[in-house]
Amino acid sequence: LERKEDELKFSMGPENETAVTEFILEGFSVLDQRLQLFLSLVLLLMYLTKVMGNATIISLVCVYHRLQTPMYFFISNLSFLEIWFTFSTSIQLFVILGSGRGTISRSNCFAQSYFYFALGCTEFVLLVAMSFDCCVAICQPLCCAAIMKPQLCIQLVVAAWVIGIPLSSYRLVLLYQLTFCGSNNIHHFFCDNSPLFKLSCSDSSLLWKIDSVLVSFVILASLCLTLAFYVDILFCILHLPAASGRKKAFATCSSHLTTLAIVYGSCIALYVCPSEDVSLETNRFIALLNTVLYPFLNPFIYSLRNKTVILALNEAIARVTLQLFPYSWCISGHQFQ
Repeated sequence: LERKEDELKFSMGPENETAVTEFILEGFSVLDQRLQLFLSLVLLLMYLTKVMGNATIISLVCVYHRLQTPMYFFISNLSFLEIWFTFSTSIQLFVILGSGRGTISRSNCFAQSYFYFALGCTEFVLLVAMSFDCCVAICQPLCCAAIMKPQLCIQLVVAAWVIGIPLSSYRLVLLYQLTFCGSNNIHHFFCDNSPLFKLSCSDSSLLWKIDSVLVSFVILASLCLTLAFYVDILFCILHLPAASGRKKAFATCSSHLTTLAIVYGSCIALYVCPSEDVSLETNRFIALLNTVLYPFLNPFIYSLRNKTVILALNEAIARVTLQLFPYSWCISGHQFQ
């Protein structure tokens, strides 16, 4: 009788095991503790710089009339999105590096995965809108005001959020169809899709294919549209009469294309053309390019190097300094005289 009960329990398989209610994000546990501490300090400094830079851009665009143009309207929306995108992964990363291990509940893990891909999808659509605006401004400067009306700019931004947020809702449906009954160790610093599918004790092959097709479509479709606009921009730059204008335009486009190469290259390597031969450390490094380096470069590439933004920032600093130290300006001016 006891042997029959044991055989019955064995035949029940995974259903008889305790369901996983939380996951352990191992992150960079293979690194030395001192190296983890150093990495956490560097990433924390980069995170604070990103937040302050993006918040500064949003504030300047809202306050100064000269920055209320279609280009800076899109950039401010990108900055707002980047704050939440980095928040969705960076906070948990700091916890992992600080404690060595990060425990996250199943629902929070699914929510992190959803917001990561939803905000990422929104950003890809927003990058297409920004490249379209740049193409109109360079290739059709006389018609730019007539084409890029405020109504169209708002519609493009709303379309980016509407496409990104609901389109990624399928991820929650897919994730909640998975059952987890074995190991709960995720060899990553956030709840990415492939580690979750690999941990599942249910058949996830069909769900994995659906997820891969949808993610690949968003990445490749936005990449093709963005490249098409930039090819048109490059042709227009080549026909500029002044060499100085061509040099300045090439410098601007090259910096933009550098950041686009980082985000699209990392996403294609992770989600469009994943390789089983690539080690987990390599995957985590590629993910760092997408979640840390690219958002860190965005404020400097798109805004903080621009002369108009620098002038607005200097004016804002002068106003704040004048309000905090009103008499110092009078004293310094009297001494100067």
